[in-house]
Amino acid sequence: MNVDIRIPSPLRRYTDNQAAVSVSINEPSVSSALQSLLKKHEELGRHLYDEDGKLRSFVNIYLNDEDVRFGDGLDSKLNEGDELSIIPAIAGGVPVTLDNWEIQRYSRHLIMPEVNIDGQQKLKASSVLLIGAGGLGSPSSLYLAAAGIGRMGIVDFDVVEDSNLQRQVLYGTSDIGSPKLEAAEKRLKDLNPRLNVEPYQERLSSENAREIISKYDIVVDGTDNFPTRYLVNDACVLEGKPNVYGSIFRFDGQVSVFNHEGGPCYRCLYSEPPPPGLVPSCAEGGVLGVLPGIVGTIQATEAIKLIVGMGESLSGKLLLIDALSMDFRKLNIKKNPDCKVCSDNPELTELIDYEDFCGVAPQAEEDSDEIKQITPVELKARMDEGDNLVLLDIREEIETRICQIEGSVHIPMQEIPSRLSELDMHSDLIIYCKSGERSYAVTEFLKKSGFSRVANLYGGTLAWSETVDPSMPKY
Repeated sequence: MNVDIRIPSPLRRYTDNQAAVSVSINEPSVSSALQSLLKKHEELGRHLYDEDGKLRSFVNIYLNDEDVRFGDGLDSKLNEGDELSIIPAIAGGVPVTLDNWEIQRYSRHLIMPEVNIDGQQKLKASSVLLIGAGGLGSPSSLYLAAAGIGRMGIVDFDVVEDSNLQRQVLYGTSDIGSPKLEAAEKRLKDLNPRLNVEPYQERLSSENAREIISKYDIVVDGTDNFPTRYLVNDACVLEGKPNVYGSIFRFDGQVSVFNHEGGPCYRCLYSEPPPPGLVPSCAEGGVLGVLPGIVGTIQATEAIKLIVGMGESLSGKLLLIDALSMDFRKLNIKKNPDCKVCSDNPELTELIDYEDFCGVAPQAEEDSDEIKQITPVELKARMDEGDNLVLLDIREEIETRICQIEGSVHIPMQEIPSRLSELDMHSDLIIYCKSGERSYAVTEFLKKSGFSRVANLYGGTLAWSETVDPSMPKY
């Protein structure tokens, strides 16, 4: 009977750097498997057992997913297909300091065989581009800067807002109102004075993406919308750059590495984006504040692994994170031989209009022939004049508990198609959401469904708070 035993990284130096060792046993017990392991790798013995031959107190043995201490201990029986894992306690620090600045700063890297001086020099010589300095870009940038990355580009054109601080740990209260890049550069340079920060205070577009991305070794994608995500993917493929992807929503996260050493790209996983409005953004659906920290630090880890050349990357894998159950799963991603951008005969050899590709219609303050829009000031004037209007709030119920325009009717966006009979086709309908994006899609749907007297509230409740009622909370 054979059993696989997983070896933690601190002990792999005693197993010829093997992450797992297969042993053959006659007696189907945990103790027998460990003894067979020691016959192959004797030096492990002193790390697992004390002088009396007892398993050390800081070493735990897991049988599949269960700690054997809460079963039959080392006498636990093994079945075909079972797996053992050695889980030692890992110290939080080593009391070693050196005089040289870089050696002292990165000493915990230098004493790791997988990194050592060669790996640290690779980090220093490397360059990483972060797309976005928000929820994912915050932890990624901090840990990459701390790790000793030599050059870091950051693309972002936003300013720091109150609502950012719930998850964007790169900023503080004193940064509110400042450009994110200005605050980010200050914080990162404070963390690592030798880091070269290259800010791009502009929107990434089809016109500038390839030029910017071409200057860096690795791209870390922290975008929060589909047009930019496909733009980043295609530009990375065209420029031959690995793309460390991350995404978050509510309690769920995803991480992968795309376009690395012939591996799949984002389009191999999702050839086309979902229809506009079907998948809400974090701003619309929310996100647990700590989740970007988990996903962003995994992205930083993957970038460091690629630079140093250690371990196995997530290329060809999709890591799924469920924070509610704390479940981590890896799924396989296959390269699509018919992918439009990374196949041997790609259809796309240059960047396209990604808002058009994703079906995102840009909002305009002027009413178009297709979709009528009304500003909050115009709506307030009509309400004050006593016009017979129906205000339709299409946000989620939980959002209506935060704020709502007085006199509104509430039907969540996803329920609109099945509840059309509740709406009067001959009434003046004003559709609104938080920002005007979801309501724009609903307004377009209603117009196509025969509602001719329908308009979208431009800017949503955010614009209403800005221009009509400052007492309405923003979120």
